[in-house]
Order: sequence, then structure tokens, then C-alpha cells
Amino acid sequence: MNIEELREYCLQLPFVTEGTPFGPDVLVFKVHEKIFALAGISNIPTYVNLKCDPDRAVELREQYPDITPGYHMNKQHWNSVVTEGELTRDLLLELIRHSYNLVYASLPKKLRDLSN
Repeated sequence: MNIEELREYCLQLPFVTEGTPFGPDVLVFKVHEKIFALAGISNIPTYVNLKCDPDRAVELREQYPDITPGYHMNKQHWNSVVTEGELTRDLLLELIRHSYNLVYASLPKKLRDLSN
């Protein structure tokens, strides 16, 4: 999955916005102003930082060489995931959705209710 495909998938999720608050080389995706994905625009290979359940994060890192502790992130809650490597497209999409769902679930009830 290249950066354009990653961007297209993230932006089709409900209430997602994109920006570059950390400079022009880092594309950030937020749901109601909370980050759920960060991708280096010029990195080769392309990778994305995604939030992950801490127990699952460890399992994924042990199982897949393309998943490592989150670069410049809380290593317990974030993974860096190579998107143009060995991982299947289905797994990548599921990991993005997992990150989105974790962040969405952490939003105040007032914001979650706006979505219904």
C-alpha cells in the first residue's frame, strides 16, 4: 500500500481530517482532532505509525518483521508499520481501522454521540 492508497483509506473513515502539523514530511490523520495515524511522506519504504492495543502490539511485533515499536511515539501504544513490505493489504487495512477505533472509543461521549 503506497502513501496515496493509505491516505485514501484513512480519509474515507468517518470524521477524519488530515494535516501536516509536524512539518511537510509527516501526514497526520485525526478523528475529532485526535491522532490515529502518522505517515512519513518521503520515507522509503513507506511506513505509518498506528495506535494499537498494548498486548496486541507485542504479538504483532513478534509475528511480523514489518511491525516495530512506534518511531518517536509511546512504544507501548504505537507501532510503526511498513506499508510496502510483506504485510497483506487486508492486514494493513485492519490495523488502520483498529487504530481509528481505539482513538474513536477514547473520545468523550459528547463527540461520539455527534457521530450517530
